[in-house]
Amino acid sequence: MSLAVTSSTSSAKARILAKHDDDVVIVSAVRTAITKAKKGGFKDTSPDLLLSHVLRAAYTKPGLDPVLIEDISVGNVLPDRGGASAARMASLHAGIPLTSSVNTVNRQCSSGLTSVNHIASLIKIGQIDIGIGAGVESMTHGFGKKYQEAEFSAEVLENQLARDCLIPMGLTSENVASDYGLSRYEQDVFAAASFQKAAAAQKAGKISPEILPVKAKIVDPKSGERKEVLVDYDDGVREGVTVDTLAKLKPAFTKGGSTHAGNASQVSDGAAAVLLARRSVAVKLGLPIIGKFVSAATAGVPPRIMGVGPAYAIPKVLKQNGLEIGDIDFFEINEAFASQALFSVRHLGIPMEKVNVHGGAIAIGHPLGCTGSRQIATGMNIARQYGARVFVTSMCIGSGMGMAAVFVSEQ
Repeated sequence: MSLAVTSSTSSAKARILAKHDDDVVIVSAVRTAITKAKKGGFKDTSPDLLLSHVLRAAYTKPGLDPVLIEDISVGNVLPDRGGASAARMASLHAGIPLTSSVNTVNRQCSSGLTSVNHIASLIKIGQIDIGIGAGVESMTHGFGKKYQEAEFSAEVLENQLARDCLIPMGLTSENVASDYGLSRYEQDVFAAASFQKAAAAQKAGKISPEILPVKAKIVDPKSGERKEVLVDYDDGVREGVTVDTLAKLKPAFTKGGSTHAGNASQVSDGAAAVLLARRSVAVKLGLPIIGKFVSAATAGVPPRIMGVGPAYAIPKVLKQNGLEIGDIDFFEINEAFASQALFSVRHLGIPMEKVNVHGGAIAIGHPLGCTGSRQIATGMNIARQYGARVFVTSMCIGSGMGMAAVFVSEQ
């Protein structure tokens, strides 16, 4: 488990490394542990409380007076009514004054990055100086609803692309594997590597610096006893996973298919938050600066193969900044499924050793609204440990999209 950082000397990389007063900088990036839905440490914790923990940590860790937080954006996918009231309640519980506003956003698996991009955009245009982009999901409490065609307009469903938006995610994974000739063995090799990297990093204590330990109450399903536990590690990570052990698992979505429980992202609970500010304001206040948000981009792709999104969003955000793949020290690409992550990496020609250095969602888990923010906390932790400067985060998005962003570490 290592990351060899090569020094790219391109003018584009030098340009984004340069510091300017109007940069959008990252003051803190924190996340909870990611735990198994319905089984893990947060199975009895509501998402508003999870969110409150990371919002409070985001400003207390750098010593910021919360009265200076002007706006908060929260990525959240599953709750009814968009989780808007719950997010506001969480911010107030976290000690953030009522004068700070809150909104929630839902761009499915990119919601936690969309929230950060929203706050960064407000800072860039001068509307605010300081804000928090966050993400939360309790898949224990919200996951499992299946949409039926009867819920939608028959006229809209006459459009095949619109109808394809209702294809279950697992079947879109099978479509990617079939369309691009990805064997189950190749997918299992990728998935096993994710588990092995995560297990090694966890054992070596390399993941713990990015995790906010949280005291949570859990209910024993047998005795009904309620007790308090400290949740401070990703409980979906498993040691000893190999291609051979994954080969024993049955396909989950189609008979003879290649997607199964071991090469798809885990259903999980978790939260993350990123405190952003204008550089000049952060410097004036004496706040720590750990990195910089450079830019983000989204791209649309066919809904039936929604997982290929990163293969199109990443080139778009790199082009925005004149960057090439070789300018990026490492990539955090969400592993919704091994099929789509593997396709994206190969399509773009990214060296595998630069991808998900400490493992990805197959091993760690994927709380839908949280992941986009979680990847930033993970990226900053990896950058600090390996001396990396520039990294990209990316994910596919249900209904056929992808999103990617470029960050700089200044640690």
